[in-house]
Amino acid sequence: MDSTHRTAAARLTGVLLLTAFATMFAGAVIVVPSGLTLNPSEPAAALAAVGARPWLHLLALGLDVAGWLALAAGALTMAAAAPRAALLPAGLLAAAGLAGMLHDAGNLALTQLAADPAAPAATAVAGAVLLTAKWGVNLAGLLWVAATATAALHLPLATGMRRAGAVAALSGLVAVALPWPTGLDGPSPAQEQFGYALHLPVMVWWAVLGGRELGARPRAGGPDLPAP
Repeated sequence: MDSTHRTAAARLTGVLLLTAFATMFAGAVIVVPSGLTLNPSEPAAALAAVGARPWLHLLALGLDVAGWLALAAGALTMAAAAPRAALLPAGLLAAAGLAGMLHDAGNLALTQLAADPAAPAATAVAGAVLLTAKWGVNLAGLLWVAATATAALHLPLATGMRRAGAVAALSGLVAVALPWPTGLDGPSPAQEQFGYALHLPVMVWWAVLGGRELGARPRAGGPDLPAP
C-alpha cells in the first residue's frame, strides 16, 4: 500500500474510532441515569424498566451497536494502514467489537420479552438472557483491554501515549475483574456503574488514538506521520 492509501486508511481509522467513542458514550449517558443498566440479578425489574421506556432502551441499544460496529471496522482499517505493527491489537479490537455486538443481541432479545412480561417463564428467560449478555460484554471488555495493552506496546507511539495506554489497560482490567468475585449473584448496580467509570480511560485512550490517526499526514518514501 502506497503512502496515499495508508494515509486514507489511517484517517478512516480515526473517524471510526472517534465514532465508536461518541456513540458508546452517548449510549452510556442514556442508560446509566435512566436505570436501564439491566442487572441480571433482578430480571423482573429489568423487564419492567425496558417495558416502561422501550424507545429509550432501543435508542441506547442502537447507539451501542453502532459503537461496537465502528470499533470492529476501525480495527480492520487500522490493520490495513499499518499491517505489521497493528495486526495483533487490531485482531483483538475486532474481536472485542464482535463480542460487544453479541452482547447487544441479548439486550435486543430482552426488548421482545419485555413486551409481554407476564408470559410463562418470561422472568426466568430474561434472567438467562441478561446473564449471557453481561458476561458477553465482560469478554468484550477483556479483549478491549488486551487490544489496548498490545497497541501501547506495538504501535509507533510517543512515550506518554504508551504510558497512558498502560494505565488505561490496568484500569480496564480492574473493571473487567470487578464482577468476578460476585459469583452467581452478579454485580450490583453500583458496582456496574463503577465498572463503567473504570473502563472510561480505555475508551478515551482509543479516542485520542483516533484523533491522532485522523490527523495523519503522508511522508514520501516512508510510513505516515501522526499529527503533531
